[in-house]
Amino acid sequence: MRTINKTSIRNLTILLGSTMTVLAGALLAPALPDMAEAFRDVPNAEFLVRLTLTMPALFIAIGAPFAGILLDRIGRKPVIAASLVLYGISGTSGFFADSLLVILIGRAFLGLSVAGLMTGFTTLIVDYFKGARLNQFLGYQGAFIGLGGVVYLLLAGLLADIGWRFPFLIHLAAFLVLPGLLFAIDEPARAKASTDSANQKATFPLRPFIIIYSITFITMAIEFVIVLQLPFYLTAVGGATNSQVGIALAAQTFAAVFTALLYRRIRARLSFLSISAFIFLAIGINHIIISTTASYGIVLVALLIGGLGLGVLAPNLGAWVASTAPSSMMGRAMGGFAVFLFVGQFFAPIISEPLIVQLGFSGAFGILGSISILLTIAILALVGYKRFIAYGPSKVQGNKLASES
Repeated sequence: MRTINKTSIRNLTILLGSTMTVLAGALLAPALPDMAEAFRDVPNAEFLVRLTLTMPALFIAIGAPFAGILLDRIGRKPVIAASLVLYGISGTSGFFADSLLVILIGRAFLGLSVAGLMTGFTTLIVDYFKGARLNQFLGYQGAFIGLGGVVYLLLAGLLADIGWRFPFLIHLAAFLVLPGLLFAIDEPARAKASTDSANQKATFPLRPFIIIYSITFITMAIEFVIVLQLPFYLTAVGGATNSQVGIALAAQTFAAVFTALLYRRIRARLSFLSISAFIFLAIGINHIIISTTASYGIVLVALLIGGLGLGVLAPNLGAWVASTAPSSMMGRAMGGFAVFLFVGQFFAPIISEPLIVQLGFSGAFGILGSISILLTIAILALVGYKRFIAYGPSKVQGNKLASES
């Protein structure tokens, strides 16, 4: 009975810990307009305020490769524990900061902590689960991230109505995860079994990872524009409040929970590339609908459609990485996944700002949505219609990956 309880606590800790990545990204979105107003006297205030949302992504990308190496060399648990402590301290620092520079520095350290958390918790899942159970648990992880997004974004929107500083305090949730990590998570046997000899013999499969990482980057670069720019779009054009912005973004993550829970069944019928096509299709429809109107109700419908694709994004890419990387390089492979995921987020303002300046919000959303639809068509053309409906887990994984790549 004790073992069962400890295992349950271990699994819950991994799932709750995985939600910390949501806080690093979208948490401040409802507070951005008020933050920009508070620092309106600072040169380039609106751009710098947007940068507070994407700054963690840059430093996740910088820190993830090193986190992956540390995970493989010194173990999962110590890296995750140190990352949780840094997360709680750096994340809440924005509540007390009196300048944008200090806030940006805190967000940079937050990014380094998320690099350890994202790669660490996902690598633990790959260590503990195999086969269909791995797909199932990755679906659970995606669902918890979605539910965490709903709760955190709703709470952030309500707190932002009180004051733009208050959402920073939600980062204290890291200290609620830490006791579960220390008590219930043991260092996985596979992590201990990795030897220098094994590491030297293993080779990194570069070709499939070019595809995986490219899809990861492009997806996040396009999708994160919604998180970054929608608050300004809804408040400036649609007249929405901060709490309404939080509800809108939470609606997208709520829809993501649905497909995340179904990922195991979806994966049983579709290949990794085919699921990626569905993700691009959902995001494309999302962006195109938003480009046509600022009506709050219609935007909510668009976000729900986009959320269906987002729900399988992380489970699909995580399972793809897990099925492709050598076990002795799993931490580094997950670190690379985190790099491209968050570099994509960091590039979202770099891509979207020039489009908004030239075409306005509607034009920018329309262009990015059209690109997503074109990518959907390209992927479906690559895999072929018969392959799109035929592949399942009964096929030999190695042959499928080779054909997909």
